[in-house]
Amino acid sequence: MNPRSDRQRFAFVTITTLFFAWGFITVTVDPLIASLKAIFALSYAEVMLTQFAFFLAYGVVSLPAAALVRRLGYARAIAVALVVMIAGCLIVPVATHFETFAIVLPALFIIAGGITVLQVAANPLAAALGPAERAHYRLTLSQAFNSLGTAIAPYAMASVVLGGGIFTAAEGASVTAAQRAVSLRHIDLAFLGIAVLIALLAAFIFAVRERLATASPPGTSAEDSSVAGALRSRWALLGAAGIFLYVGAEVSIGSTLTNFLHQGDVFGVPLGRAGKLVSLYWSGAMVGRFAGSALLTRVRAATLLTVAAAVAALLCLTVMLTPGALAGAAALSIGLMNSIMFPVIFTLTLERSTASRAATSGLLVMAIVGGAFLPRLVGVLADFAGLRAAYAVPMLAYACISAFAIAASRVTPVARPAAAGLAH
Repeated sequence: MNPRSDRQRFAFVTITTLFFAWGFITVTVDPLIASLKAIFALSYAEVMLTQFAFFLAYGVVSLPAAALVRRLGYARAIAVALVVMIAGCLIVPVATHFETFAIVLPALFIIAGGITVLQVAANPLAAALGPAERAHYRLTLSQAFNSLGTAIAPYAMASVVLGGGIFTAAEGASVTAAQRAVSLRHIDLAFLGIAVLIALLAAFIFAVRERLATASPPGTSAEDSSVAGALRSRWALLGAAGIFLYVGAEVSIGSTLTNFLHQGDVFGVPLGRAGKLVSLYWSGAMVGRFAGSALLTRVRAATLLTVAAAVAALLCLTVMLTPGALAGAAALSIGLMNSIMFPVIFTLTLERSTASRAATSGLLVMAIVGGAFLPRLVGVLADFAGLRAAYAVPMLAYACISAFAIAASRVTPVARPAAAGLAH
């Protein structure tokens, strides 16, 4: 038995729980959007401020998070991130107590800020905890658990925040104050439950902090990880645009899917049932990651990304042009196409960027802020022309990603050691 290998194996299992946790928490916002829209009588543009607040944290917190990881080390930075996430969860009951939607927004920003620190710390740590030749395998496994969290979360969250209260009222009936209060309490219950689960995870991380610290590799230097270097690389910028568009498209669809499937000309099911069906969208991403890993051993990454993004664009067009259940099925199927996009965009960019791997990675993580801006645009378009027309935004995003992949297939990678991608 190799003591160091045992420590690294234990540390990897510990870190993988974090992938599951941030995947679960990120996607809880999807059914929450449908709940907040109904409770506060918000427009799509207004309720999409939830995703704006959540994903804005990636743009604001990424650089401070990298500095925090360098200063505290992986284990302590992860513990701080979990405590920050608990604080954000505990602010949500304040918002519901005062029945003020605006207070929900800083709560979500704080939660996402903690998740950003987790991303910055856990992604490179998962890749480094073991032999270098198995780094891709470890990240693929961690990504599968991240996707498991995103698959479970919509069903679990919808069961709580889209059940009872105002959601028991008949269509078009006036909502009573008592029903509204029940729905607000359900949101409290959901976030207090999440806070308890994070607290248990934080206690576990604290208990094993020494074992985690001894297994962790040394961090990168500030100079190596400066995003400024990536801003001078054409391919780093193109890859960042790809990540921006992908995350924005994926989040836009997931955010509106509950209300879309609820529509009478789609599935026509109650909001609670529609919210649970969103799990199929995220389950497609989970299944696709396993299938995509196998396909990537036989198909060029750029080719697979070209096809996946093009099919996603066609599915968006199908949603826009076809009536009934076919549109709903097409929208849910986009999740399968999304599955390989983030890691493939990431690795294609790392292979072609002339900046350091750390600098390029930092810029790509910041580009996740696309999840703040595209959903807001989708919300404005949905208010103006309806949810079907709003699929034009992700359709154009996927078309641009397909063009990125075609361009990448024509460029020779920069000669450097193989790199692993991050998970989203």
